[in-house]
Amino acid sequence: MKPELASPVPLTTAPTTPASGSALDWQLPIEGMTCASCVGRIEKRLRALPGVLSADVNLATEQATVRTDATLGLSALKATVERAGYRVPTTTHRLAVSGMTCASCVNRVERALRKVSGVEEATVNLATETASVRTLAGVDPAALIASVVKAGYEARFAHDDGDGDGDGTRNSDTDAAGAPSATDGRSASVKRPWSAGGGPVLVAALLSAPLALPMLGLLIGRHWMLDGWLQWALATPVQFWLGARFYRAGWSALKDGSGNMDLLVALGTSAAYGLSVQELWRHGPMSHGLYFESAAVVITLVLLGKFLEARAKRQTLSALFALKELRPETARVRRDGVDLDLPVAQLRLRDLLVVRPGERIPADGRVQDGASQVDESLISGESLPVEKRVGDAVIGGAVNGEGLLLVAVTALGAESTLSRIVRMVESAQAGKAPIQRTVDRVSAVFVPAVLAIAAITLVGWGLWDGDWERAVIHAVAVLVIACPCALGLATPAAIMVGTGVAARRGLLIKDAQALEQARRVDHVVFDKTGTLTEGKARLLALHPAAGVEAADALACAAALQQGSEHPLARAVRDEAAQRGLPAATATSLTAVPGRGVTGEWGGRLLQLGSARWMQAQGVDLAVNEGALSAAAEAALRHGQTLSWLVERRDGHLVPLALLTFGDRIKETAAEAIRQLQAMGVRTLMLSGDNAGAAAAVGAQLGLDEVRGELLPQDKARIVTELRQTGARVAMVGDGINDAPALAAADVGMAMGGGTDVAMETAGITLMRGDPRLVAQAIGLSRATVAKIHQNLFWAFIYNLLGLPLAAMGLLSPVIAGAAMALSSVSVLGNALLLRRWKGVR
Repeated sequence: MKPELASPVPLTTAPTTPASGSALDWQLPIEGMTCASCVGRIEKRLRALPGVLSADVNLATEQATVRTDATLGLSALKATVERAGYRVPTTTHRLAVSGMTCASCVNRVERALRKVSGVEEATVNLATETASVRTLAGVDPAALIASVVKAGYEARFAHDDGDGDGDGTRNSDTDAAGAPSATDGRSASVKRPWSAGGGPVLVAALLSAPLALPMLGLLIGRHWMLDGWLQWALATPVQFWLGARFYRAGWSALKDGSGNMDLLVALGTSAAYGLSVQELWRHGPMSHGLYFESAAVVITLVLLGKFLEARAKRQTLSALFALKELRPETARVRRDGVDLDLPVAQLRLRDLLVVRPGERIPADGRVQDGASQVDESLISGESLPVEKRVGDAVIGGAVNGEGLLLVAVTALGAESTLSRIVRMVESAQAGKAPIQRTVDRVSAVFVPAVLAIAAITLVGWGLWDGDWERAVIHAVAVLVIACPCALGLATPAAIMVGTGVAARRGLLIKDAQALEQARRVDHVVFDKTGTLTEGKARLLALHPAAGVEAADALACAAALQQGSEHPLARAVRDEAAQRGLPAATATSLTAVPGRGVTGEWGGRLLQLGSARWMQAQGVDLAVNEGALSAAAEAALRHGQTLSWLVERRDGHLVPLALLTFGDRIKETAAEAIRQLQAMGVRTLMLSGDNAGAAAAVGAQLGLDEVRGELLPQDKARIVTELRQTGARVAMVGDGINDAPALAAADVGMAMGGGTDVAMETAGITLMRGDPRLVAQAIGLSRATVAKIHQNLFWAFIYNLLGLPLAAMGLLSPVIAGAAMALSSVSVLGNALLLRRWKGVR
């Protein structure tokens, strides 16, 4: 039967098996077909694929029906269609999954999701309790929920912040997925049910305490043993009421043919409880072979461990909570001259926002009137307020300083800067680092291995000394000391904290792989313009001729440039304004394309333009005994741009000043290079500028290598060549021309003020145009991966030491249960220490 999907065109992406044999039938949606030749092209490609028995494409329904043998999968068919130049549309669904307790649960949920029709990939994160599922378009999202429920867990569509489709789905081509329900900022204030809080732990502790106290009494020579029936009465509600969650989850795992932590706890405590009931029945209430305290205390300790684990998880998400809390609920909007208080959801593009001092800016926009200082620290990581004037962009969520601002809305909802940041952080936290996939393979066989060890312990001790009661207790210790939870949490917990720390410092990590790869970087390649330099022309120097005042020469140049939008004209005006010169405009202005401008100001006839233009007019530039010529030659060697200011006197053009322009090096660039080199990282600069300009910047910053006059493809080629030599390369850029090199590098880093193309291509976005963030990104990556390794070490050491000790009879079930509970809490606590990371100095 073909499943009915929520789509205008019924698309069956499931492999259906015909009765005649082992062949499979697939149906794929296809986009981009325009005519019959497209149909023929796709059919030809599909039929040529090994394993395809038949392929038919329907242009009207835009789908392909393909019959294959059992060796061919969905990914191969999709790749073939895409290589033919067409698109198989996909959607990413975000689910919040509850009930998972360990890495084995993660594997079960992933397997269940991957069995659903049309699922291309499913990734589950234990720490955030989310699933990110990529499917072919048209797959019914309800089928995903049903598959998780069938596997024994609860699932719902993750809360979407108004920027999705309302059912927890996103287009995989534009948005990343992975937002956990726990990361919804509003969830922090929602009252959790009794079962999710500390209530069960408290009740279990009150019931278990009378059972555990006699054990303490034996240490001081006191016999406080309770009546056997009283022990039974105290232990039974702990075992079957408060411990019911372990039976439910364990039974679901058993029906699925797998195991998890809950199954181990349920088996171990049931064995201890059952043995005690048998002894109570056989020998009466004063029997000394009762182990009710072991069963009850183990359940209590495990419940306590899960409660502490949940609290620690919420702390790991604190950075995301802080980001989401930046979203204002209302905005003051000026419409038709009237100020209205409206919900942010009702804002429209180009609405005029009134932002008073101390208020949070409701949405992204551009200042239309007013001036102020804006605190963007929680978004960009920059601690100092940023000055904002008319025409400047502002970010929704930033705090206005002392001035009143009128802001025109430029972006709303999913397109706002804050929403994009939240999505990127969610995506990174929900994703899996490459090292986690190795852990997943280990955890897949962990529970079966523990069950085997427990069985061997039981049989071995029973045959060794014939004391089967003792053998059962040792087997129980083996079952409850196993720590699959710690294995499952070791990597995602560190990733969550690391990406949160990064977000607070102005670093956006696109995915967990970028965070892990950055630690291996030993070569950092910088673009020049906009990355190490400020990216806009500035007046670097003004050399006046003899007898000419510098201020007078600058005023003349500014008057000539008042009406121009040329970058050099803006640089002259900016410098004049900074020096407090009046903004006067020359008359009779005439622009000479590619050469310069002429005009009259203060009764003087002036010209400002290139040396070639001046020489063509016969201007003698060798004035001031050649001082200006020498300054011009020096500027040219450094790749700077020259303009000459001349005045017409008695029919002759007389030089007044030489103006040199260039792109200033960022104040923090030199320190950024020093930090990287101190970390053992080699620094390079690849620039499209002339070799002289590139060499001058490289010499000033102390770069290890500089190359100039490069095309975008040249940059990508050099990065590829470096990687082929075994180097681990990070590329830092901000423009469209840097995108090929960013994609070619092991890790791409884009400046936040750069183009969207660069930021989409890069794995890490630097929210401020500060090159020092490169060293911070590498340093944080190293710190995060170190935490992952520490966590994995502790998770494995608990099991490598604990399991043999329990099997040898050296650990009681109570001690084993405490160690198991402590393992998860210690892994999360160690990950939280990453929040104290001080950064690279």
